Amino acid sequence: MYEVIGSLCAIVLTLALVAIGGVATAQGTGEPHLTILPRTPVEAARVAKIRAAPTTFETPERFEANQGGAGTVRRRNDAEAFSLPQQNLDFRQQGDFAVGNGLFDRPWVTAPASTIASDGLGPMFNARSCQDCHVKDGRGHAPLDADNGALSLVVRLGRPVVPDEELARYLRSGPDPVYGHQFSDASIAGVAAEGRVAVDWQDGEKITLPGGEGVTLRRPEWTLTDLAYGDLAHGTAISPRVAPQMIGLGLIEAIPAADIIAGADPDDADGDGISGRAHIIWSPEHDIAMLGRFGVRATTPTLRQQAADAFNTDIGISSPLRPDAAGDCTDPQTICRTAFDGNDVQQGGTEVSGEMLDLVTFYSRNLGVPRRATVNDPSVLRGKALFHAARCSACHTPKFVTHRLADRPEHSFQLIWPYSDLLLHDMGAGLADDLRAGQATGAEWRTPPLWGIGLTQQVSGHRQFLHDGRARSLTEAILWHGGEGQASRDAFASFPPADRAALIAFLESL
Repeated sequence: MYEVIGSLCAIVLTLALVAIGGVATAQGTGEPHLTILPRTPVEAARVAKIRAAPTTFETPERFEANQGGAGTVRRRNDAEAFSLPQQNLDFRQQGDFAVGNGLFDRPWVTAPASTIASDGLGPMFNARSCQDCHVKDGRGHAPLDADNGALSLVVRLGRPVVPDEELARYLRSGPDPVYGHQFSDASIAGVAAEGRVAVDWQDGEKITLPGGEGVTLRRPEWTLTDLAYGDLAHGTAISPRVAPQMIGLGLIEAIPAADIIAGADPDDADGDGISGRAHIIWSPEHDIAMLGRFGVRATTPTLRQQAADAFNTDIGISSPLRPDAAGDCTDPQTICRTAFDGNDVQQGGTEVSGEMLDLVTFYSRNLGVPRRATVNDPSVLRGKALFHAARCSACHTPKFVTHRLADRPEHSFQLIWPYSDLLLHDMGAGLADDLRAGQATGAEWRTPPLWGIGLTQQVSGHRQFLHDGRARSLTEAILWHGGEGQASRDAFASFPPADRAALIAFLESL
């Protein structure tokens, strides 16, 4: 069934792309969130030259230390390393950043309240503020055991839907009919939360690496307990994922869609075993097909939509893009659907006004990327060479040059080093869940950017990696790679201890 639906959906997508000018072939089309100044032929040649893979690893590449372009911030040695504004913001922009930061940190309260700009929490939710999940703008973490809550982790829900619905949704899974798109483990007074998220960590594969190092890959067993509204529907899949770090998001948004799509090889035409796919999804904000860039399965095309979705689903707050004040509450959850809300005419009829949404988006868009560390260190340079030799760079694309942008000079024509192609890749059965998202299967994940990964412990106070925090070290994260990442994983696993340490040192320098 999915093969037939997929073919029909591909036709629908192709027609949609033709209608908007061919996002896959024409630079700038399908990106209405950007005011683009086309590159000249000379600039295009410069970009191609500077993006070429290095031919030597004896010294760093030019500008490699400034991985966030002109907005790169100093590398701090404390937990605030991800919380600095891009250093190329002007005075007015710094003020907007500060106000957006305040809204990002704001704890929301139950409606009705005297503070109309802060009420409307829930009725069901996962966190009271953005900062609750993105602590210090860094990565969230999985629960340590079954008795710990799921703060900074959410559980997405989905189940297959009938063919005509799937075409309309571009193959997106439908919500659970009672529990919705996301499991809510907290609620306001008088409304029952949906239940609790529990995890049981099991020892998985035991691996002995050259030199005798032993690694055990822990495997999570997730359960939803104390269900308040009955069982999940048959076929509903769960997909836990921790909150991602927040740095460099505006720069990722400014990468030309054409440059990302050019890296896709969905049919593996070159036979290298890597077949990244661009995730073209429907934008409710702009009412056209667009390239997905954000989320673990690249299901969101813009940061403004990402902010609106998080407000609505994670906190239960309405906005102009997501005006339902009941958030993810479903029709069977009648008490939740009829609870007081914080919609107010002074805020445009929603709980977050358009201006407030724009300020939070501006804050998210302009968190600076820290400067690289020890780029001249011989071990780091050796690790970089091994990173390329193992073909990690085939998915973790080192660098892009952003669009020329008329209204966003802070992101305009910047050489950046996110170490991601922003494409979907099948990572094998070990990392798969059963939740389809858009066109993405349960085994496909967007390549996560690596910039800042060496500061995870410093900022977030833990060393949990991958989408659900199962990896307790970078070594474990690499060893979990399967599917299209299997060959690179096997290359790393075959390295002698000194080479493995060098590659990890390179990652820690990012």
